[in-house]
Amino acid sequence: MTKKGHGIALFSGGLDSALAIILIRRQGIKVTALSFMNHFGCDMDDRSSCGSNPFPVAEKFDFKVKLMHLGQQFVDIVRNPKYGHGKNMNPCIDCRIIMLREAKQFMEMSGADFVFTGEVIGQRPMSQHRQQMELVLRDSKLEGKLVRPLSAKLLPETEPELSGIIDRDQLEDINGRSRKRQMAMAVEFGLEDYPTPASGCLLTDEGYSARLRDYFSHTELVDFTELNLLKIGRHFRINDNLKIIVGRDEPENNKIEKYCKKGEWLFEALDTGSPITLLKGELTDEAIKAAASITARYCRKRKDDEVEITFWQDESDLKKTVVSPAEEDFLASVRL
Repeated sequence: MTKKGHGIALFSGGLDSALAIILIRRQGIKVTALSFMNHFGCDMDDRSSCGSNPFPVAEKFDFKVKLMHLGQQFVDIVRNPKYGHGKNMNPCIDCRIIMLREAKQFMEMSGADFVFTGEVIGQRPMSQHRQQMELVLRDSKLEGKLVRPLSAKLLPETEPELSGIIDRDQLEDINGRSRKRQMAMAVEFGLEDYPTPASGCLLTDEGYSARLRDYFSHTELVDFTELNLLKIGRHFRINDNLKIIVGRDEPENNKIEKYCKKGEWLFEALDTGSPITLLKGELTDEAIKAAASITARYCRKRKDDEVEITFWQDESDLKKTVVSPAEEDFLASVRL
């Protein structure tokens, strides 16, 4: 007879981790799901595979969710991962290890029996081949305690299976990148609202990764406000001491104004459907010309020979300059 137990899940809010939890819950096992957040897009206000809202599924299938932020330790890993980056700035193996270590500590603290994930053998190119999965298991120090319900029948039996807490026959043997079996299971279990599989967090995005590399190369101490700025706008590196960020729409303009620090400058072509531009660096003649011309290039008067640009630190002291909109060759040479 199956023995009741308590499992700690890594839960992204995505399809695979949701199915893994449902498989364990169907055996009468208590589940506490850990949803990890970081400064690189794994949060609940997007629909990426590592950052979807976990609560609707938790409410429907009766399990608890605990939100955990990885903070500075994850920033350090992104900057210098032990097992390297993927194609962009994604440290997938190190990321999985740090989450599992946190889950192990929570398991021990709460007196739970095992940790489990929604991983599928062969699904993700960097972190879910069998060799990498074994490496993650070893470095997380969860030997015998880590269950992967979607591929469990293809892997060695774990302690909760051997002890009867988990019925191995009710687990799956999924392998590879196809999601057909998972989608069929979703229908079977009544799991209706789940995000379309995506490439992952922002660290897998080429454009964002270029900005992050640039930021890391120009700073020693990471500022979390700067990390938030990397997610929005158009970014231009003029020189080592001068960077310009241009909003794409009103919400981004609002965020740029919010994130502007003391000593930084804002630029706008007033009354022309203009972006808000943030100048980070000393206000030299070169800086004014660069920020103003880029602002002009993205406002509604971009085809005019000259555009008046207003800039300020304090709105009670507005300054003005007149410039020609930036040429595309210049933008291409400084665009991140």
